[in-house]
Amino acid sequence: MAVATAVPTATDLPGDIVLEALLGDLRELVECESPSSDHAAVARSADLVARIGRERLGVAPERLVVDGVHHLRWRLGDQSASGRVLVLAHHDTVWPVGTLARRPYDVTDGVLRGPGCFDMLTGLAMALHAIADLDDPSGVTLLVTGDEELGSPSSRVLIEEEARRADAVLVLEASADGGALKTARKGTSLYEIEVTGRAAHAGLEPEKGVNASVEMAHQVLAVAGLGDAEAGTTVTPTVTSGGTTMNTVPAQARFSIDVRAWTSAEQERVDAALHGLAPVLEGAEVRVGGGINRAPLEESASMGLYERARRITERLGLPALTHAAVGGASDGNFAAGVGTPTLDGLGAVGGGAHAEHEHVLVDRIPDRTALLRAMLEELLGGTR
Repeated sequence: MAVATAVPTATDLPGDIVLEALLGDLRELVECESPSSDHAAVARSADLVARIGRERLGVAPERLVVDGVHHLRWRLGDQSASGRVLVLAHHDTVWPVGTLARRPYDVTDGVLRGPGCFDMLTGLAMALHAIADLDDPSGVTLLVTGDEELGSPSSRVLIEEEARRADAVLVLEASADGGALKTARKGTSLYEIEVTGRAAHAGLEPEKGVNASVEMAHQVLAVAGLGDAEAGTTVTPTVTSGGTTMNTVPAQARFSIDVRAWTSAEQERVDAALHGLAPVLEGAEVRVGGGINRAPLEESASMGLYERARRITERLGLPALTHAAVGGASDGNFAAGVGTPTLDGLGAVGGGAHAEHEHVLVDRIPDRTALLRAMLEELLGGTR
């Protein structure tokens, strides 16, 4: 690992937090690959997060295994205290095992790289160190999930239950461009469309078949037309498949759909339209699976906490804050969906989430961790 001399080492973080120690934990996290769909890898990652968390927080987490996915929860101190805060993070990533061999952990010229560093292992390391530096963490719950990148199918209930117990939720997802906090996120809906036709020999008697791939093409065009650019609603057909052999009229085809919308009304409009799809070809059948996954995170749920964060940065002399609305969803959508004030994007500053150029600016880790610690202390009611 090549580390530039300009990288801060020990004195730029609040309290007793030392950047070298945080980076050491982060390196371990990055080098323990944890693709969401690989339950064994996620379990190994959970072992590591539990060990680091036990060392930093002084207590072991609860291990919550749901549908084979490993999640971790720390409920710290007196949970009856006023001002309970839920800190949300996840330890799964989108990168398959083996990515590390060609994209190893590295810090050069103040830029940190490695699979999952930006989304969102740096935020997880920041959370552990900021909470550990509090004089009294009573009232803090840290929930680290293992399937966020899949839409949180096994952790959604956990997130919503913990959000209902909390007075505020802080999400350690990476920041938007330039370090902006995320005060609005589109809601997401996920669908699978299955088309059934009838097989026939493509050369001898194609007219006796019902071509599922042709029916799918009709449906893909209809689905793509459901988007509304003015409302910011995107309806995107993604993965497609169909047929069995080159000389057979396809009897089966399927495709996936990704829907993003700023409002619940738009999500519901698209949902109704998709469940109302009808076949175009005589003899074809269309079945729709899936539905609304995450409700939108609307600014009304975030702006109070954002203004609080902005005042803290001014008081502490930290870099000025900005905020942004983004298309991607996170577990913050679930937290806001149950009515709890939620602020997202408090994690790393950098870029390239889910991309080959994923990176973190090391010199921004200190001020982001300082902001997180100060937010926690203030929301908990100050030093006890």
